[in-house]
Amino acid sequence: MKRSCFFLLILVLIYVFGTLNVLAAEVAQGKCLEYNPGNKELTIQEYNTEFSQEMPYGKPTVAVSKFDVSDAKIGADPQPGDILRIAYKANGKAKKALKVMNVSKQDLRKK
Repeated sequence: MKRSCFFLLILVLIYVFGTLNVLAAEVAQGKCLEYNPGNKELTIQEYNTEFSQEMPYGKPTVAVSKFDVSDAKIGADPQPGDILRIAYKANGKAKKALKVMNVSKQDLRKK
């Protein structure tokens, strides 16, 4: 009896921790270069995570990423030059945005 309960507990833990990785999304942050609501595409210049007083959102990198925002929840409308934080799922080279936060217009640290 104890052995079967232990085995069942192990199976449940494997299932729970195995599915948590599926629920996680990747996050990118950077400056909006282009937002095309007609094509549902968003292009950003990614920032790194080296935060400072001069660069509170990180330092710009050379990486430019394009996202499909057709099903994304978007806060304030992105404009070129705005700082955006995007939660997305990567499928090969394609990146499908789940949520887009306009950090420069919705910064929660200011409240």
